[in-house]
Amino acid sequence: MDYMPLVQKHMARGGTFYRQHYCTIAVCCPSRVSLLTGRMSHNTNVTDVNPPYGGYPKFVSQGLNDNYLPVWLQKEGYNTYYVGKLMNSHSINNWNDPLPGGWTASDFLVDPGTYNYWNATFQKNTSPPVTYPGQYNTDLVKDRALGLLEQASKDSKPFFLGVAPIAPHAGWPGSGAFTQPSPATRHKDLFPDARVPRTYNFNPDVPSMASWIYQLDQLNDTVVEYGDEFYRTRLQSLQAIDELVDGVISRLEQYGILDNTYIIYTSDNGFHIGQHRLQAGKTCATEEDINVPFYIRGPSTAAGRVIDVVTSHTDVVPTLFDLAGIKQRSEFDGTPIPVTDGAVAKAMSNRKRDHVGVEFWGVGLEEGKFAVRGNAAGGMAWANNTYKSLRVIGDTYNLSYTVWCSNEHELYDMNTDPGQMTNLAAPTQASTYLLARPIAQTQNRLDALLMVLKSCSASSCTDPWSVVHPKGGVVNLRDAMDAKYDAFYESQPKVAFSKCEPGHIVSSEGPQEGIAYGGMNSWPQWT
Repeated sequence: MDYMPLVQKHMARGGTFYRQHYCTIAVCCPSRVSLLTGRMSHNTNVTDVNPPYGGYPKFVSQGLNDNYLPVWLQKEGYNTYYVGKLMNSHSINNWNDPLPGGWTASDFLVDPGTYNYWNATFQKNTSPPVTYPGQYNTDLVKDRALGLLEQASKDSKPFFLGVAPIAPHAGWPGSGAFTQPSPATRHKDLFPDARVPRTYNFNPDVPSMASWIYQLDQLNDTVVEYGDEFYRTRLQSLQAIDELVDGVISRLEQYGILDNTYIIYTSDNGFHIGQHRLQAGKTCATEEDINVPFYIRGPSTAAGRVIDVVTSHTDVVPTLFDLAGIKQRSEFDGTPIPVTDGAVAKAMSNRKRDHVGVEFWGVGLEEGKFAVRGNAAGGMAWANNTYKSLRVIGDTYNLSYTVWCSNEHELYDMNTDPGQMTNLAAPTQASTYLLARPIAQTQNRLDALLMVLKSCSASSCTDPWSVVHPKGGVVNLRDAMDAKYDAFYESQPKVAFSKCEPGHIVSSEGPQEGIAYGGMNSWPQWT
């Protein structure tokens, strides 16, 4: 974000930044479905970028094309518009089988031209796809976004406009390997000295994390240098996004509707380059991959405010409903993000929301010319990248906890180890204390919380502690650390897998329910 001055001007200084915002799955298509439905991936059952476990065909087969944001907004009297990438496997072959539901007007990027920076393919409204050789992808998205915005401004109805450029995603010409992003010609020489920040978890001398990541060799100088080049082209490609944001906001101001419009800026997932010896990519439970930028500006939002309330992508649709005065849907796995002064003050004093669940299934895919093993797209595919994870953040604690499908565990104190280098769940750390308690006692609490979040729905996603403690008394991890609960948490079944699967196959995901403390609910009782 430091390289995007116009976004900083309009969204950071003109709106509110949510510093603890997370995607709940670190890959594009499932994350986008969560953004459009307010549901976690284990509930949408869209868990991959391609069939059979993901992509647009899976979205349709799950009945979601008739049951997501634009359909709901149209029923409430809104016009709905969209330009750019909708989701993977939405292509020149299935663009009208069926058409994406709920859009008043649309101009979608479709495969195989979605990630082609200079030969993009767009599909407008009900017309067949058209390819635009020699024109820059992001600039095409910008022009179409401004055109839809003009159309929206001429109608008396309120409107929603989604704008989804692909930068700084890796380039993909439709076959072969992912390549580094391609910037617009006017930006290609910017930031010549930029390189990946050399944080203490960058290409470390000792292996880190767990599962396949722990097995990675240290990157050699050639690969590190290429990673820096990859990073620079990402920064360069983001400059057209910076201009796009400025163009949209300037046009809203020109139409006299800026002060009556809410604007959200975010990304479907984060990205790593070089951290933990990883080449360019995503799909991991690292902070680089899941902690994404999130800004809101609009009526009643404070300019230049930074908020540390824990929020996630499943909260976005509930937030839009709240701002539009629409009744919340019972299937939402999220809750409205605090936007107004009163809501922010209430959220800051509410100790319940200290968590976000994160999940992934299938392969860990690395990108670029040095990641060339085991995948048709030229990437390095690590098949055992299925995991369940959580981030839990309170006034004094900040923890990351992951259980891999290999049944390896990771636990990090993010206050002292934000780079996730010292795994406190490792056997060598057994005598360590965390939150003034032995590691095993803390891990027992986290495992019980993750047991709820890994298969939660609706209120059990937003208030999982009430599932474990249905009679009350515990609303966050700090409360749960009371020593009187030690025996109870030791008795809990543990999150575990019987097999690493490429998709959401419940029979391989171990126990699905824990034990409730002192009263009956959906779990067995413990007294």
